[in-house]
Amino acid sequence: MAERKRFWLILAAVAAAAATGTFLVSSARSGWIESAAGHPAGRSAEDNMTAATVTVRLINADGRLTEPVQVPRVVKSDDEWRRQLTPEQYRITRGKGTERAFCGRFHDHKGPGRYDCVGCALPLFDAGAKFDSGTGWPSFFRPVAAENIRTETDHSWGMVRVEIQCARCGAHLGHVFDDGPAPTGLRYCLNSESLIFVPGSRQPQP
Repeated sequence: MAERKRFWLILAAVAAAAATGTFLVSSARSGWIESAAGHPAGRSAEDNMTAATVTVRLINADGRLTEPVQVPRVVKSDDEWRRQLTPEQYRITRGKGTERAFCGRFHDHKGPGRYDCVGCALPLFDAGAKFDSGTGWPSFFRPVAAENIRTETDHSWGMVRVEIQCARCGAHLGHVFDDGPAPTGLRYCLNSESLIFVPGSRQPQP
């Protein structure tokens, strides 16, 4: 009975993805993120996540991006993450979960500001790149800096998708698809629980 239930859950997920145009065959479209954006869309799965430091771009006191700088990678124990995050934030960012569509607090959020990582406060997406994708999840057509995002191939639920993670702490953010608007043609589909909103341009401390 459990196997039959799992089969129908997988079948439903595949059908839903196909219906919304998000079913990807990455082997046929290798490099589409880079070619669409005109620059690398983030670190790939081949990067060494055990390195002590990572190269990212921060936000200075004037609200501008810094040049790429090396910063310590944020590494915490499972217990430390559980103490820092809410149960839902932990389920999504550390367990690669997904929040329900149209339920996240940022899916219809408007206003100037920036969306940072809930785990380490790394700047990720600017409100100026946010758009209404109609999917029920916060959607952006580019990150604030390619260095701040890493990507990994996700084979879950019988699909091949491109997962996006925070480059500094490895938090699961969501997925990126090639059906977004100009100028990149990309749709970074995020979980609200992976983000904190920062009005204005000053970066909060991790």
